[in-house]
Amino acid sequence: MTRTVIPGAGAPGAQNSIRDYSLGDAPDDAAASEGLDDELAAEDAGGAPRARGDEAPRSVQVPDELAGERLDKVLAKVFPEFSRSRLQGWIEEQRVRVDGKPAKVRQPVPLGATIELVPDLLPEQLAFAPEPVPLDIVYEDDAIVVINKPAGLVVHPAAGNWSGTLLNGLLHRYGDAAGLPRAGIVHRLDKDTSGLMVVARTLEAQTDLVRQLQARTVKRRYLALVWGNMADEGTIDAPIGRDPRERTRMAVVKGASGKPARTHFRRIDKTLWHNQPVSAIHCDLETGRTHQIRVHCAHIGHPLLGDPVYGHARGKRSVAALPDGFARQALHAWRLGLVHPVTGRAMQWRAEVPDDLDALIEALGFGGKEDEDEAGFDEDMFDSAYTDEGYVIGSDEEDHEDDDEDDEQDEDKHA
Repeated sequence: MTRTVIPGAGAPGAQNSIRDYSLGDAPDDAAASEGLDDELAAEDAGGAPRARGDEAPRSVQVPDELAGERLDKVLAKVFPEFSRSRLQGWIEEQRVRVDGKPAKVRQPVPLGATIELVPDLLPEQLAFAPEPVPLDIVYEDDAIVVINKPAGLVVHPAAGNWSGTLLNGLLHRYGDAAGLPRAGIVHRLDKDTSGLMVVARTLEAQTDLVRQLQARTVKRRYLALVWGNMADEGTIDAPIGRDPRERTRMAVVKGASGKPARTHFRRIDKTLWHNQPVSAIHCDLETGRTHQIRVHCAHIGHPLLGDPVYGHARGKRSVAALPDGFARQALHAWRLGLVHPVTGRAMQWRAEVPDDLDALIEALGFGGKEDEDEAGFDEDMFDSAYTDEGYVIGSDEEDHEDDDEDDEQDEDKHA
């Protein structure tokens, strides 16, 4: 789909562009859940936290046909929900008793024996535990919390990151979060993306924020640094799904496996670094796919600086190492707006560019942080998102149809 956009004020001397980047059919079948990063909407009723400790003991009488077999083999048959290696570990930890006595892996099980197993919690269960993770609270009341997430902090426990996450910190700071799905989390930022997130403190607020994300009345603006001379402004309209060649990555894909994704951008500054052009852009998300900005920018030949996953998409051009060893994607969620789920007030927040990104901006020779507010998107357009009328960027009624397909939840591990 190609649409015409009204050219606006970009970087001094930049060319104007009225071309949107598209792939595939017009996205009239956008999912109702697409406003939630990583399709959390489909899971907003799950993921209740659990406390540390052991599970309740399990007891079973051994069937006669298994009498005489080795204990580890018997356990695998009577407790098929656990892996054999885990069961063997529990035997060694003396969590298994046969007729009330500590057991050994290779011992035969007598006829009519009773086996008692005391499992410990699995890593994914232990993940939902309070931990004193520092949180930079921008705003909080009885219904919502707005957090400025630092780069390096994982939002939600996943394989490879079962502890030390933002969720663990929420459980530590807010005891009531233990009763909420995902401790109140309704959207995510990648591990190495910094910036603003909203978290619910009540189930009613969480439900309302989910609906706002679905209706696209939650507005999120990002600052990104990308390779190349980006166009003045435009819309990247390309479906995103799992990369068929590497399932730990996302990619622009055709067909049913891709979900509609739109990113609106405007260039706000440009510079040269070792004879390579670099652009500073603002991005507004219309959808919330996994790694959306990173994938979209790489797809059109302008990957984010420092992106360890998608950065190689800039091709064979030789690029010097970034100043001060900057090695994360240069992406910051610097502005957030929503309608308060209790008061109905339009609210918005800004988060200053973090020190590492600020230093990179200066070292690369951009005009300075002052330009980020001055040369960005039309402020009236952003602010109008928080009127009682519920302004929505590019909204069509057809964009809110249901879509029950979920993405896998391993992006934090591979962020």
